[in-house]
Amino acid sequence: MLTEDGPKVLEYNARFGDPETQVVLPRMRGDLVEAFLACDDGTLDRVDIGWGDDRAVSVVLTSAGYPGSYERGKPISGIEDAETLDGVTVYHAGTRRDGGGRIVTDGGRVLDVTAVAGSFEDARNLAYQACDRISFEGKTYRHDIGIKAIKGRTSL
Repeated sequence: MLTEDGPKVLEYNARFGDPETQVVLPRMRGDLVEAFLACDDGTLDRVDIGWGDDRAVSVVLTSAGYPGSYERGKPISGIEDAETLDGVTVYHAGTRRDGGGRIVTDGGRVLDVTAVAGSFEDARNLAYQACDRISFEGKTYRHDIGIKAIKGRTSL
């Protein structure tokens, strides 16, 4: 971030799998693999990369007890239904397939539900609508994601 005192680093720990990354990459216009390869061979200046004007919100669905102890192996339903909503992507974090092929919980952070829309409020509402379509025993998640960003603003 550029400030009056020069550049400042807010956070440099954004890795794939994190909710921070999952709200950035859907807005990227261009080929991520091409960008990585160009970084490696020093030709990034020749790659066409841009950013969409849309907004994104990600809500993490967790297992009951997270970040402490939690149970694994709880069947998950509704992922496909959530992804039928335009602009929604569900990222798997702590999941696996059981012996019968069902998707079950296998971690504290189970799923990240990311929604992209034209406004921040619409993206937030869409993310929570998608969260409501997903079920598993012990599902927990924060209900306040994005509230501070919305307070005092009519549109983002």
